[in-house]
Amino acid sequence: MTSTAKPQLPGLERIRARFVLMLSNRQAQIAEHALSAWDGETLEDINGNLAAAQAILHQIAGSAGSIGLPELGRSARDCELAIARHLEGPDADLAICPGELIHQLDGFVLLCLRITGSETAAQDS
Repeated sequence: MTSTAKPQLPGLERIRARFVLMLSNRQAQIAEHALSAWDGETLEDINGNLAAAQAILHQIAGSAGSIGLPELGRSARDCELAIARHLEGPDADLAICPGELIHQLDGFVLLCLRITGSETAAQDS
């Protein structure tokens, strides 16, 4: 008889639980930065908030896959790279926040809400 369950490293479940607990706070920070960038009126407000969101996404992307959340890791990396393309692109010196970027970040936040179990609570508010 063979088992299809993957062996887990000792303590991995505890690390994953802590990550998911921290994810709730991180996704809220990303959402706040995205809204602030969208509502921003100056280049510094917009790009500063996008860069702050990018830094948090980088942290998530770097560890999500290794604790068994590959979809979250890919989504974080995709958002991180989309922000980098904007900040390094031809519109980086304009005080605009692309709607596509906000849409992508919104999808990431929704994924986080599903993982943390907060999705139904967010829908009820």
